[in-house]
Amino acid sequence: MKCPFCGADETAVADTRLNDEGDVVRRRRKCNACDKRFTTYERAEIRLPQVVKKNGLRTEFNRDKLRASLELALRKRPVSIESLDAAVADIEEMLLTAGEREVSTQQLGELVMRELKKLDKVAYIRFASVYRNFEDVDAFSRAIREVSPTPKKK
Repeated sequence: MKCPFCGADETAVADTRLNDEGDVVRRRRKCNACDKRFTTYERAEIRLPQVVKKNGLRTEFNRDKLRASLELALRKRPVSIESLDAAVADIEEMLLTAGEREVSTQQLGELVMRELKKLDKVAYIRFASVYRNFEDVDAFSRAIREVSPTPKKK
């Protein structure tokens, strides 16, 4: 850590403490060259990837937009708020662990569909009909067969 007073490269940590929440580290430092003291703060930087739209424009990931899309698909369906929150958190976690700097709207849509398929089949079909832009009844039927349980053979 460079000294903000003289610019020297060598500083020593005199004291280290966590804040009450435990998410920020406060360090008191002393410059070895000029003997002045200063404080630094460290916190984890978590950045979700940029979303690349179909037209090539890039935009910040928006958790509220993601949640609104899920809420629209789940409208009037028997899914708890806790399940919805967990789905949003799962999608964010997948984006973070992927480690990519950018994600296409297509990839994001597939993650949403995966979560909706687990939560509610009707919501999945609702979202898929808009997301995949069903052109005819056959496409709709294929999506329904995809989530329908296969009949057991006797």
